[in-house]
Amino acid sequence: MMKTNRLMVAAALATVIGASIAGVLGDTNMTRPITSKQAKVPFLHGLSAGAVAGQSELASLESADEWINSPPLTASALRGKVVLIDFWTYTCINWLRTLPYVRAWEEKYRDQGLVVIGVHSPEFSFEKDLNNVRRAAKDLGVDYPLVVDSGHVIWRAFNNQYWPALYLIDSQGRVRHRHFGEGSYEQSEKIIQELLAENGAVGFDSELVSARPRGIEAAADWDSLKSPENYLGYARTENFASGELVLDAPRIYEVPARLHLNEWGLSGSWTARKETAVLNKPNGRIAYRFHARDLHLVMGPAATGTSVRFRVLIDGQRPGAAHGIDIDKKGEGAVTEQRLYQLIRQPYPIVDRQFEIEFLDSDVEVFAFTFG
Repeated sequence: MMKTNRLMVAAALATVIGASIAGVLGDTNMTRPITSKQAKVPFLHGLSAGAVAGQSELASLESADEWINSPPLTASALRGKVVLIDFWTYTCINWLRTLPYVRAWEEKYRDQGLVVIGVHSPEFSFEKDLNNVRRAAKDLGVDYPLVVDSGHVIWRAFNNQYWPALYLIDSQGRVRHRHFGEGSYEQSEKIIQELLAENGAVGFDSELVSARPRGIEAAADWDSLKSPENYLGYARTENFASGELVLDAPRIYEVPARLHLNEWGLSGSWTARKETAVLNKPNGRIAYRFHARDLHLVMGPAATGTSVRFRVLIDGQRPGAAHGIDIDKKGEGAVTEQRLYQLIRQPYPIVDRQFEIEFLDSDVEVFAFTFG
């Protein structure tokens, strides 16, 4: 998710829309949408994984680690249904912003023969914890069938590489449409309607759903977004400005006097690990120079059942009206579980800002910044 201007986003959106359904009726070998490696875009991110040879997409559901909200669903049981497969991981802001549409489609078309199945394929280790997944599904109001795919077996069977990713499968079990990333909601719903009509469904309202995303699910402000997602673990981090990261060992860091746009730094005693940075002593800080309406941080307490207090500043001041849903106007909050926290949603105008978070207690793990 490199820094992307509006024109590049529009071009990339056009690229990932994929082939028209009219061109793929009866054809299971769709041309796969291509996303340029040189032009990573901020509405999706991914994990490369090779396909599983000889395994059909829906048959792979039988390899699920666990089902939530449903007994196990098999390819044979789904025969005669239109199936929407939605790959997600619960800390992904890009997926969270698509959720209002998936929810609305499931509610509107379930009685017409649409079955929505969310496939939870985790990005971070803590997302493999079944208790975390169950809690997230409940908190987010996801009540359609969910498959836990912690080993990415179903992910590989679909040859998937992105969160979020939507696959529409017809009543004969054939993949008829793919969409990667946010957006293209009208096109996806029209294809749902075409597949249902093809399967004999009649009488449903052809007017498209009117989703009204709120809170953390609200669409990003693409015109103002100039900060890409960034990780804090040493395996994938970029633009670290507090000197050299010492791997898997404690070190005292200092935030430099000046940060350039999209640079970040640490202050205090931290241990850099492969997918996270861990605070060893109280009053450690993170600073990040960003340009976006929203700022989120994926983080959690190092030990289950504990709480880590923190306070946030923006340009050295309490956030006031710029506070996100997980802090108050004073910038105060607490890390109580492993998830994505919305810390900043600022009013206009959107300009370069310096974000700082100070943890008043130790033993917090921080994983990734995302923006919107």
